[in-house]
Amino acid sequence: MSLWRYLLFNLWYYRRPPWDSGITPPELVEFIATHPAGRALDLGCGTGTNSITLARAGWQVIGVDFAFHAIQQARQKAQQAALSVDLRVGDVTRLENISGRFDLALDIGCFHGLTPRLQESYLQTLTPRLVAGGHWLVYAMRKNPLALTAHGLTEAQIDGLAQIFRLTRREDGRDPRGRQSCWLWFERR
Repeated sequence: MSLWRYLLFNLWYYRRPPWDSGITPPELVEFIATHPAGRALDLGCGTGTNSITLARAGWQVIGVDFAFHAIQQARQKAQQAALSVDLRVGDVTRLENISGRFDLALDIGCFHGLTPRLQESYLQTLTPRLVAGGHWLVYAMRKNPLALTAHGLTEAQIDGLAQIFRLTRREDGRDPRGRQSCWLWFERR
């Protein structure tokens, strides 16, 4: 990860980043309602909104984000909610010092912002940490070839992920600013 990206994200969390709505998406609420609680890994957890929602539903949660200030805010929110959530500053492409296997990995807007090389590292790190039949829920922007930003997933990338994991559900939509996005529900083979 570049120093520029690291600094940018850390600075964003001294204000309220546009992606941090503080609201758990209905797709995650639905998942929680239809699956038994287990161990969850929230990748790029930000200020912990979804980690806290999972913990409230009985999940054992580890949330990871590289933005120190975001993790500080997440810890404060978990403490205020009187919930036990393990929130760590870390690199989602390495997941150092995280042991055990998980029933769910949640990624809301993290994977799509990584370079292809870092996406490969992320997948190599994540895959063995999911139990067989474990779920990987991903919310991602779709790649816009006309946009100035590099983030987003192409159709070819989604197809490639479906070769590694079983794609069980896909919902295409648009974010509040009208950009194409998608929810991808994967299951480890």
